[in-house]
Amino acid sequence: MSVIETDEQKQLRAAVAALAERYNYVDYVLPKARRHEPLTELWSEASKLGFLGVNLPEEYGGGGAGIYELALVQEELAAKGCGLLLVVVSPAICGTIIAKYGTEAQKQQWLPGIADGSKIMAFGITEADAGSNSHRISTVAKRDGDDWILSGSKIFISGVDQADAVLVVARTEDAKTGKLRPALFIVPTDTPGFVKTPMEMDIIEPDHQFTLFLDDVRLPADALVGEPEAALMQLFAGLNPERILGAAMAVGLGRYALDAAVRYARERTVWKDPIGAHQGIAHPLAQCKIELELAKLMMQKAAALYDSGDDFGAAEAANMAKYAGAEASIKTIDQAIQTHGGGGLTQEYGLASLLGAARIARVAPVSREMILNFVSQHSLGLPRSY
Repeated sequence: MSVIETDEQKQLRAAVAALAERYNYVDYVLPKARRHEPLTELWSEASKLGFLGVNLPEEYGGGGAGIYELALVQEELAAKGCGLLLVVVSPAICGTIIAKYGTEAQKQQWLPGIADGSKIMAFGITEADAGSNSHRISTVAKRDGDDWILSGSKIFISGVDQADAVLVVARTEDAKTGKLRPALFIVPTDTPGFVKTPMEMDIIEPDHQFTLFLDDVRLPADALVGEPEAALMQLFAGLNPERILGAAMAVGLGRYALDAAVRYARERTVWKDPIGAHQGIAHPLAQCKIELELAKLMMQKAAALYDSGDDFGAAEAANMAKYAGAEASIKTIDQAIQTHGGGGLTQEYGLASLLGAARIARVAPVSREMILNFVSQHSLGLPRSY
């Protein structure tokens, strides 16, 4: 395993960064977010350039690379303030699961569109009563002849208004109790009985969150991805990339804020010196740089482990990367606001609006407390606490 990037990876970074510069936060993302509009133009252009399907198999229109490269794309977009939430969901989670466990017909139907961005698939796992405990999922699938009937509800499901389908995590009727053995279903968003309701969020984001209601949704047999009552590994084939891409987005957002703070600290002069000459400004920003680089290194390790096939090693590193990325990002944005003084709270610099977006990473897709539970139990061998 190496995190010394190849020439191809370096070229990919440069190409994504050039695109992101044209769709930066202040000029493009923030105005769209204030109008609650998705980043359609950026999504379309990134798709045409092959960035969004870089991790998917070449035979289905993807780039044939790995989660490392997709995380690289996400980091560089976020480093200009234009990270794409649906990259975490559609190619990273859903695309990966279908590529690994889907039938040939499912791969042919969905992967080319996910790879070129013409199709978007959301991901539905979270439920109101389950919280972070996915083992308490109550959405149930029961057989009716060759069909499946899906009933239940989901909450905090991203981008359903932009999606063609949702990959819904349920459990079969026979597995309502005991350990979670997930059943994964592709549910087109125009299926009768599928109802989406926007959630009122108090953050400035271009992507919307939804509550889903599945009222006896009838699905054909081929809506099932993989096996009914599959092993958890089938689910975590998507959840580990989700954590890695979440870490990449957090690290990139931290880089964006740090660049803004450093630029201001170099230019802003009080009395006779730039404020960056003072340790009270320089040292906190240096700390942020160090912590972002450490988080990035763990994210790169997680991606490399995942792409090598080390699923358990990737799970530990992905959780750690997501934790470290969130903490470093939040700290850096806060310090960038402080560096700007009162200006950090104005619309001119657009930094205060980033706090809510960064704060998401501390609670989603998995809370930092559940990550600490994971590390306590699996990395340190301590007794399970929940």
